[in-house]
Amino acid sequence: MKKLPIGIQTFADLITGNYYYVDKTPLIAQLVETGKYYFLSRPRRFGKSLLVSTLKSAFAGEQKLFDSLYLEKHWNWSIVYPVINISFGRGVISSVAQLNRLAHTMFDEVAARYEVVLTHEDIANRFAELIQKLQAKTQQPVVVLIDEYDKPILDNIEKTDIALEIREGLKNIYSVIKDSDAYIKFALLTGVSKFSKVSLFSGLNNLKDISLDQRYATLCGYSLPEIQTVFVDKVEGVDFEKLAEWYNGYNFCGEKIYNPFNVLLYLDSRVFKNYWFETGNTSFLLKVIREREFYLPDAENIIIGEADLSSFDINDFSLEALLFQTGYLTIEYIEEFGDDYFYHLTYPNREVKTSLNRHFLQDLTQSSPSHAAQNHRYLYKALEIGDCEALKKGLEMLFAAIPNDWYRKNSMANYEGYYASIIYSCFYALGLKVIAEDVTNQGRIDLTVMLGANLYIIEFKVISDNKTGQALAQIKERNYAKKYQNQNKNVFLVGVEFDKVQRNITQFDWECL
Repeated sequence: MKKLPIGIQTFADLITGNYYYVDKTPLIAQLVETGKYYFLSRPRRFGKSLLVSTLKSAFAGEQKLFDSLYLEKHWNWSIVYPVINISFGRGVISSVAQLNRLAHTMFDEVAARYEVVLTHEDIANRFAELIQKLQAKTQQPVVVLIDEYDKPILDNIEKTDIALEIREGLKNIYSVIKDSDAYIKFALLTGVSKFSKVSLFSGLNNLKDISLDQRYATLCGYSLPEIQTVFVDKVEGVDFEKLAEWYNGYNFCGEKIYNPFNVLLYLDSRVFKNYWFETGNTSFLLKVIREREFYLPDAENIIIGEADLSSFDINDFSLEALLFQTGYLTIEYIEEFGDDYFYHLTYPNREVKTSLNRHFLQDLTQSSPSHAAQNHRYLYKALEIGDCEALKKGLEMLFAAIPNDWYRKNSMANYEGYYASIIYSCFYALGLKVIAEDVTNQGRIDLTVMLGANLYIIEFKVISDNKTGQALAQIKERNYAKKYQNQNKNVFLVGVEFDKVQRNITQFDWECL
């Protein structure tokens, strides 16, 4: 069997025996030619580890692995560099002592491979000793590649004291890179989040962040031309419009890219599913959304400054930056005002939008999966046939299923946004076309929902007095329906009013135009 190139983004077809290589080595050559110290942040499953192993193989002189790839003829294979390639993705770290034991083990593994002996026990000194002895033995500067540099912190993000201790332990290790500059040829650190230089990379002030560098926007992930050319005999019959709807849309200040994990699994099964989303743990993210009483419809149009977008720390991070760095939001477009850049964020694609809202809905309502599935089916059917009385009943069942204990522990139920978020997330979980804060010349519609020939204009109110009918009255007074009068659809005006004491819908008014 042909040996696969290590680290090249590959797809092996087990039926035909064919291998497919998405060649990212032109960008790798550019990286090495133009700089020395790099940092790259990308969401999970985007190929960061493959990038690291590709660099390892190139610097280690494994030329045969690059047959027919760009680097085969654009790399100096006469020089072999010693490589320290470590990953903090190995297991779950729960203390500084465990972190140091893992680092000690990984340094010893590298030392054994190059047949050098380490004597220092202190982890920072042991790292420095390894770098210096590799350079002395090979007479070549050392390449340092660190994958998942932030995972030990993220594994403990809900345990602040432990996370802070581990951050200091990692800082102790990473500071060695700067102090060993005379012995280093090239260094790359990759991870999901971008911690500030002050908190984690103090001293390593020459680390170049390429996370939002237009030149390297496609370094991890697939572009459409790459999919169409590399997988040419696998894409026959593929609905590219639907493929883009499900898996494209990630923007790192350059050409939009597809999630590679999703594309490979789809090409293998030819079934559109939430492959990437289902491999992640959203518990911490959902907890932050809930605690900060974030109005989830706002996720479609977030504006954030450059500094806030790119920084993250244990005690100081924005939810918007967390959503972006973990891949649940992406850049829609960038505005420049003077010397400042403002990033407009939105969902990258259907997979993320539908899945995140489904999980958020489950977290808010605490309903069982079977009850949720039954109710979703009921609501979809009501919207599909234009049965607003059934729609009312389905929404009432949705709120009635929320345990009373949930309200005791959360203050979100006091806000209109809580009720709107549940309905918004419910409709998105159904895969419907939903527009939150739909702009008209008379104001903003809370929610516009489209399904087939039916269009629903929905306004929400939380009643604090005995006045009812305000929601529908606002839709009519502001003539929200005018925006859609020429679309040849059945337009339903729906006013939904809630009572925070009864914790359910107390008034549901509707008209069909």
